[in-house]
Amino acid sequence: MSETINTFEAQQHGRPTGPLVRGYEVVIGFETHTQLSTQSKIFSRASTAFGAEPNTQACAVDLALPGTLPVMNRGAVERAIEFGLAIGAHIAPRSVFARKNYFYPDLPKGYQISQFEIPVVQGGQVEFFLNEEKRSVRLVRAHLEEDAGKSLHEDASLGGGGMSGIDLNRAGTPLLEIVTEPDMRGSSEAVAYAKELHKIVTWIGICDGNMQEGSFRCDANVSVRKPGGPLGTRREIKNLNSFKFMQQAIDYEVRWQIDEIEEGREIQQATVLFNADTGETRAMRTKEDAADYRYFPDPDLPPLVIADAWVEQIRAEMTELPRVMAARFVAQSGLSEDDANAMTQSKAVAAYFEATAQACNQPKLACNWIMGEISRRLSAEEISIDQAPFGPQQLAALITKIANGIISNSAAKQVFDALWNQAPSEDVALSGSVLLSAFATATLSVERIIEANGLTQMNDSGELEKIVDEVLAANPKNVAEYKSGNAKALNALVGQIMKGSKGKANPQQVNGLLHKKLG
Repeated sequence: MSETINTFEAQQHGRPTGPLVRGYEVVIGFETHTQLSTQSKIFSRASTAFGAEPNTQACAVDLALPGTLPVMNRGAVERAIEFGLAIGAHIAPRSVFARKNYFYPDLPKGYQISQFEIPVVQGGQVEFFLNEEKRSVRLVRAHLEEDAGKSLHEDASLGGGGMSGIDLNRAGTPLLEIVTEPDMRGSSEAVAYAKELHKIVTWIGICDGNMQEGSFRCDANVSVRKPGGPLGTRREIKNLNSFKFMQQAIDYEVRWQIDEIEEGREIQQATVLFNADTGETRAMRTKEDAADYRYFPDPDLPPLVIADAWVEQIRAEMTELPRVMAARFVAQSGLSEDDANAMTQSKAVAAYFEATAQACNQPKLACNWIMGEISRRLSAEEISIDQAPFGPQQLAALITKIANGIISNSAAKQVFDALWNQAPSEDVALSGSVLLSAFATATLSVERIIEANGLTQMNDSGELEKIVDEVLAANPKNVAEYKSGNAKALNALVGQIMKGSKGKANPQQVNGLLHKKLG
């Protein structure tokens, strides 16, 4: 059910027109079900741990047995407040729980406890970069609710008998449903928003963000219209559990809707599912509106009252937010906004960068190596930075050797390869004397690799000048071309000198000597 209610049909508040697709503007709004990181459910003490045997983590409250009453989980409320503070939203001093009525086998009570008219989090926005351009998506609300159970279907063709069962382990799991305005204008922007939202909820620790386990589930409301025209009829793509499928599903849905309109057929409001195997969306059911659920206040739960003192206590205990940390990196470390945003893509990356920059005092070089070689290796091996085979102290030691002119960039890559393939993992959470001690140890390790492979950069000006003279004498054609105005001929000479020095020559010295000798 779309909790945007009247928002998706509302005025556009001056939102810019996005890139057109075959003459149509794409309009997208998101609803994200974020599973909160509490150990117990939102209205019972049953465990929320993933992977248990079916129906082993469903207590009397979750099963809706007669005489049971819900009791609010304080931890779920605290996490909702944290999220509201993180996005600059209004925290409602008084919010109300409601019953959302519908009948489905995995909903034991016949209704879901949610929030309707007065949600706990109201407004706010999520800011992010797309193609180095800053974007923002406004949020309508974020409300607390309980999850339903799960229907399990056996395939008759695989010997399962074609039977269905119900697992109520998820029933009552605490969710924060986060609803946006229809501010996104394409699949790339939608995915960028979803990634930023994922970063926020995992950064502040209110959700583990595991999309495969259903901890972060996105629903995309998609419609198309002619520029300046009224909003089109939307279709909701349910339960998108990867960013790759999210983009594929939205792109297919946009093409399908345009094809339908161009062929003279009306778009019917519906809930659709994305089939990753075929790359297509298909209608699951006619889309419901709020009236279909017959919302009314839950008589078993009093209003949720949140005092200002409680909000301020949570604010004081919150971790530094990624956007605040990124601004600090710009101000203190001289990074660009784009680089600072990359260094705060996750807490682990930020910790790795800070420890590296602190040890070598070269923040820009640290950023470049993390965004370059390290990111490339992590992506190739499909691991996260906290699983890297060496820590920030080794990287800092390597960067220091580059900055001091001990090794060239090409030699540094050889050292990096040796570290990656040989070094044991280390803890990134180092500071003070412990960090300095680790840096000293890492420096010795880097020095051993440099010495063992003969990678020390040639800084003997006499020896280097001899190689330069030999190269100039052996390449009169390149010398003549350079003197006649062909600047590219200098690159060929530099390459020959680097080859003659077996890659050990200092490139700055090489360029200086060439300009001196060639005028």
